[in-house]
Amino acid sequence: MADRTDGKEIAKLLGEISGIIQSGLDAGKAASILYLIGCPVPEESLLAEMKLYNEYLPMAYEYPYTDEQRYLHFLWESVERSPLCLATNFAFPFRRMIAKKLFRKCGKNFCCENGVRFNFGPFIEVGDNVFMNAGTFIDSKGGVTIGNSVGIGEYVRILTHTHSESNHAERTYGRVIIGDYAKIYSGAMIFYGIKVGEEAIVAAGAVVTKDVPANHVVAGIPAEVIRERHNEGRHREELNHRWLFRGAFQDE
Repeated sequence: MADRTDGKEIAKLLGEISGIIQSGLDAGKAASILYLIGCPVPEESLLAEMKLYNEYLPMAYEYPYTDEQRYLHFLWESVERSPLCLATNFAFPFRRMIAKKLFRKCGKNFCCENGVRFNFGPFIEVGDNVFMNAGTFIDSKGGVTIGNSVGIGEYVRILTHTHSESNHAERTYGRVIIGDYAKIYSGAMIFYGIKVGEEAIVAAGAVVTKDVPANHVVAGIPAEVIRERHNEGRHREELNHRWLFRGAFQDE
C-alpha cells in the first residue's frame, strides 16, 4: 500500500500555516488560517472580541489566556468544522503544530485524532510518541502529565478537579500523571490526582479512582487490579507502541 502521509499541496499548506503560527497569532493571522483551511471567516473585530467557554471558568481568572493562547484554542476547535479535518495527513500535523505552541510541553511525534478537546492547553505536558484517539476529553485545570509512548483510546475522560457537595464553588484540583508506555482504553475515566504507572493498562470503560501500579491492568467500576500486563518479557521500546500502519506520523 502506498504511503500517503504527505503530499506536495498539503505540505505547502501546512508550511504556510506553520509560518503564520510561529510568527505569533493575532486576530488577523487567525482569520488568515481560517481562510486557508476553508472555514467561514468572521470579521477581525469579532475575532478580537471573542471569549471562549473556558475563559468563564474560575481557573481562567487565576491563569487568564493570552490573546495567542485564545486563538490557538480557537483554531484547534475550528479545524473540526473544516473538510480538511478528514484529511489525516493534514489534521495530524496541524494539531501537532498547535500543541507544540500551546501545551506546556509537547514531545515529538504527537498524534491526535478528531474530536479531542481540552480546556487549558498550557497545563498539559505530553512526551514523545503519544497518541490520542477520537473524542477524548481532558479537563486539564489541575494539570496533566502524559509520558512517552502513551496510547489513549476513544472517548477517554481525564478529570483533574472535583467540587464540594455542600458548596459547589469549593473545588479540589489534582494533577493526573500517566507513565511511559501506559495504555488507556476506550471509554475509561481517570479522576483527579491519579497516577497511572509505567506500562500499565486501564481497561475499556474502567473508572479509575486510585493509583494504578506499573505494569498492571485495572478494570471495572471502580477500577481494581486484575492482573499483571501480559508483556511476555518485553518492556518500553520492545512493546512496539506504533499506533498506525508502518508507524505513520512517528517518523521524527
